[in-house]
Amino acid sequence: MKTRNRKWQQASPRGMILGILGIVTLGVAALSVAVSYQILQPRFGGWAVPTVGALDALWCVFQATEILSGNNRARVQRVQWAGIALTAVNAAIPTVDLALRLKHSGSGFDLAVVITPIAIVATKGAWWIALPALGRKVSPATRRTIAERRQTVADQLEKMEADTTDRIELLTLARDLNERVAQAETAYRLSALATQQRMTEDLHEQAEATAATVAEQPLPAMVAGIALPDFTTFTPVAPALPGTPGGTAHPTAGTQVNALPNASGTPGGTESGAPARPAAHLVPLERLASVAGVPVPEAGEQLTDMQIGVVLRHLR
Repeated sequence: MKTRNRKWQQASPRGMILGILGIVTLGVAALSVAVSYQILQPRFGGWAVPTVGALDALWCVFQATEILSGNNRARVQRVQWAGIALTAVNAAIPTVDLALRLKHSGSGFDLAVVITPIAIVATKGAWWIALPALGRKVSPATRRTIAERRQTVADQLEKMEADTTDRIELLTLARDLNERVAQAETAYRLSALATQQRMTEDLHEQAEATAATVAEQPLPAMVAGIALPDFTTFTPVAPALPGTPGGTAHPTAGTQVNALPNASGTPGGTESGAPARPAAHLVPLERLASVAGVPVPEAGEQLTDMQIGVVLRHLR
């Protein structure tokens, strides 16, 4: 049992293929012998046995000789042509018999008669195709050397295939990432442009509305006369007007009432029959004008309604 296992393990793939084809060939030869004997026996009698045996035996011998010839074309050429000729003869016997049966009877035929020529031709074709690819018979050591070299080549090819696959995968991933980054950058730029467009449209509408408002309602000249505070010396103290609770009067140094247009009252700032208010209790005209938000009235200038109200308040 151990010897059989060792022989089976030492069997080469070439030997296994030849063994399978040999078994198939013997089976087809046996079928050809049986069918050809049934066809030739009524006509040849006892001579049918050696005739059929010789044809199929030579067919097998020529096939085995073709195997032993190996890849030597000069040696294998004759046996190949001889094998082809015997294949044609063995396949012609059942084919001709089948044709004669169909011609005379018109119905009914044996299935083996149909299968036999097909099997003979197919078997010869299988040998013709497979045998050149098997090569010569080599020793186990040579087979191991060839197998190792083929394994080395196969490993290198597989490594190259893996490297190529990895590079293709990296390039594909880089392409996808570049496309995603480009799409994100495009979306960001589109969003920025859309924001600028909305801002420009809003500012344009606001500018048009402001221009229309300025055209319809121009600002008075008094607005430009409002002095802005100096942040270095600014003190948030509102001036107290005369007559307010807790208000303090400030002296009016050098305030000339008679410099203003004529108004009711005396030039000295007193009304008839009323005692004059001390100068220390007078509120400067400039302060009243600043609180009212109008320019200080000057002598010789035409006064506005608000300036007139400031002067009257100063006189009171």
